[in-house]
Amino acid sequence: MTTAIQLTPQDTIERALDLAAAEGAQGCVVLVAETSSANLRWANNTLTTNGAMRGSSVTVIATVGAGEGTAVGIVGRSSATDVSLREIVAAAVATARESSPAEDARHLIDGPVAPGWDEEPDETDVSVYAHFAPALGEAMARAGKESRWLYGFADHEVVTLYVGSSTGLRLRQALPRGYVTANGKSHDWTQSAWVGAATHDFSDIDPLAIDTELARRLSWATRTVSVEAGRHPTVMPPAAVADLMTHMYNKLDGRDAHEGRSVFSKPSGGTRIGETLSPHPVRFWSDPQLSGLETLPFAMARDSAGCESVFDNGLALSATDWIRGGKLENLMQSRFTADLTGAPAVTPPIANYALSVEGATGSVDDMVAGLDRGLLLTCLWYIRIVDPQTLLLTGLTRDGVYLVENGEVTGAVNNFRFNESPVDILARFTAAGATVPALSREWGDDFSRTATPPLLVPDFNMSSVSQAN
Repeated sequence: MTTAIQLTPQDTIERALDLAAAEGAQGCVVLVAETSSANLRWANNTLTTNGAMRGSSVTVIATVGAGEGTAVGIVGRSSATDVSLREIVAAAVATARESSPAEDARHLIDGPVAPGWDEEPDETDVSVYAHFAPALGEAMARAGKESRWLYGFADHEVVTLYVGSSTGLRLRQALPRGYVTANGKSHDWTQSAWVGAATHDFSDIDPLAIDTELARRLSWATRTVSVEAGRHPTVMPPAAVADLMTHMYNKLDGRDAHEGRSVFSKPSGGTRIGETLSPHPVRFWSDPQLSGLETLPFAMARDSAGCESVFDNGLALSATDWIRGGKLENLMQSRFTADLTGAPAVTPPIANYALSVEGATGSVDDMVAGLDRGLLLTCLWYIRIVDPQTLLLTGLTRDGVYLVENGEVTGAVNNFRFNESPVDILARFTAAGATVPALSREWGDDFSRTATPPLLVPDFNMSSVSQAN
């Protein structure tokens, strides 16, 4: 009987590369991701669960052939032992032999052994909440005394990614990430408010401050007002802006635009790179080293699709402006799609973004204070694409739409269905505040490395009244 041996990430990669070569593969890339996470959950002013988890995944990308005749076989598993690894590699090489030549075939990225390669995966556990949890307890006790209810979830994870290739590339990167999403409800559960925040390690998250903001929003809702559907002057806090702008980020695919399938396509053919999208000095960019939003400094793709290519694994990433001075500067491009579309640069996806308006300062409260009458829209949900050509989105408001009168919030209003395009909003907004880290309600549990400003949209389209509560 053979005993399976659990391998270290480094051993997994080295053995997989040796096995691929023995199977006759001309090239191979191996990705190993080790994940460690810890979470807290609370409801009815009581901590309900906490736990810690670990996980592992292995992806083997084997290539057979050379040049434009290269075919790819990709096999992934949740984990690997020395026994299962042989099966994974054999399956990847067999898949490559049975596949047609890959259109995105390029030479694999070369590279040396990076510093830290030999280090073990980073880990997290519930001790990351050493300061957060006691303050959360205080917040729940305070809410109870004030006849409010608190619900929420906090999650912290560290993903350590190892990348190795037959061309000598050896990379290791640990990425910590955390977020908290919290709901406050009135004593009779008729009113609800939401606040979220992202973090590296929870040292900068204050549950008492979150509770204070939830209590403030619930106090606004002691008066309720019916407002008809239509176009309303609307202040969008950074979180609501991120709800929409993440959709725009996800559609910056150069190939889709080149082939006429996106809002960034020219009607006459080609892309809109070089066109002005906003009359304002808007900048929308990604940077692996963006302070507080740090992410992978190299490309990582488990399969080839759109603007991503498995042949680009390990390609160094640098700061990239998607929009600068209101003008579309770049779209996401692999080496293959950059050649295909004639793009001036290879600009793979980077897993963060920031939106800013040059010279803009001030907060959501400052923006509210300058509004005679309109709405304060705190978060959106169930967002779906209606028209890819304009990036028209539809969805619902949730957990707090408020009436603003004479520079003050005077009550809560009914929910709406909305129809808006983030690209159109960049062309139409009339005021912006300072850019700050922002957790999208819709996307935050998956894509939390975002920073946006509050925006004032003079005619946000609340297309119909929603009965959702």
